Amino acid sequence: MKTFITDPQEIESKSMQIITEELGAGIDKFDLSEAAVVKRVIHTTADFEYADLLGFSPGALDGALAAFIKGRQVVVTDTNMIATGINKKALHLFDGRVDCLVGEEETRQAAEKNGLTRSMINIRRAAEKYPQAIYAIGNAPTALYELLRLVGEKKVSPVLVVGVPVGFVEAEESKDELRKAAVPHIIVRGRKGGSPVAVAIINALLKLAAQKQQGAFK
Repeated sequence: MKTFITDPQEIESKSMQIITEELGAGIDKFDLSEAAVVKRVIHTTADFEYADLLGFSPGALDGALAAFIKGRQVVVTDTNMIATGINKKALHLFDGRVDCLVGEEETRQAAEKNGLTRSMINIRRAAEKYPQAIYAIGNAPTALYELLRLVGEKKVSPVLVVGVPVGFVEAEESKDELRKAAVPHIIVRGRKGGSPVAVAIINALLKLAAQKQQGAFK
């Protein structure tokens, strides 16, 4: 029977080594923090195209890392899948929390009453509670559009918007709007993205914040 690696840490280390080797000089266009995020997304998706699709607004990562280290940072998500996938142990190191209101009865009722998606109401309600949260949107373009509307009306001032909704209807367009907005952001250009990508980005940020706090990452 073929022998294979069974140690999780060794598997991850070997994966990152392969990713780094295959990216080659293509990773040099990113700074160290951005490169760590890119590699984590590729590790999650096995898709090297993300090295060309991921975009970072100036200073976005520095602001997010500082917010995590400061403590008690809230991460708002547009799906329960993202909320579940975020590393709670890492988040709790900074007394942070994650919240998603999309499945609540109040959200459902408000969506039906107003003729809107639950994702939009989720963002609207979350913005009232957490105007300076980190917003991770991986599924619903309508959620991203609603967040951008609230940003434009100065009702919310996100620390960071991870805008990576996936799909064929308004996904690419909503991310183009985020790219042009005056808000710190990480995007995936085009149709690709999704909840696993959003999770990978947030978990990469949490790991970077922990390393930075310990002085292991400058």
